[in-house]
Amino acid sequence: MVYVGIPKGQVDQEEEVLRTIQDGDSDELTIKRFTESREKPGALWHIYAAKDTEKIREFLKKVAEEQGQENPVDHDPIHDQSWYLDRSLRKRLHQEYGVQGWAIVQFLGDVVFIPAGAPHQVHNLYSCIKVAEDFVSPEHVKHCFWLTQEFRYLSHTHTNHEDKLQVKNVIYHAVKDAVGILRANESSLSRP
Repeated sequence: MVYVGIPKGQVDQEEEVLRTIQDGDSDELTIKRFTESREKPGALWHIYAAKDTEKIREFLKKVAEEQGQENPVDHDPIHDQSWYLDRSLRKRLHQEYGVQGWAIVQFLGDVVFIPAGAPHQVHNLYSCIKVAEDFVSPEHVKHCFWLTQEFRYLSHTHTNHEDKLQVKNVIYHAVKDAVGILRANESSLSRP
C-alpha cells in the first residue's frame, strides 16, 4: 500500500472506518493500530484457503438462486467478482459450510501476500493506491495451471478469460535461465 488519502476534517468517516474494521472481524491488535497508533488503514481484506474454493463457489450460487439470480454456465461467482461477503454472509458461510477466512487490514506501507488460488475480497477504506505483483512459486505451479484452466471456461467477454498468470511462460523462462546457468558453469561442474 503506497498511498492512503484521508480527507481532512471528516471525523464521522473515521468512525465509519472503525465500524467497518470491527464488522470485518478484525482482531484487537489491528483495531489498536488504527485507534491508538493512528496508522492509516487503506483496505480491509478477507482471504480464504484455496481448498475452500468449491465450497465458497457453491455457497455463492446458492445465495444467488435464493435472490432469484441466474447462474450461467460460462460465469463464475468467484471470478466474476460480483459478490461481497458482508458480516452476515461470512457468518452464514461459516455456519453452513465450515469455511472461515482471515481478516487483514492493510495499512500504509503494508504488503499482503495472497496464496495461489486463495479466494479473496477487498474493501477500500479510503482512497488508496496499491501496487500488485503476480508471483508464481514452484510449489504452486500445479495450482496455477488449474486456475488457468478455470479461466478458459469463462465466457469470451469475461475480464478474467485470458491467462493472466502466464504460467507456461514463467516455467519456460525459469528452465531457460537454469539451463543457461548450468551451461555457463559446465566446465567447473565436470571436475571432481
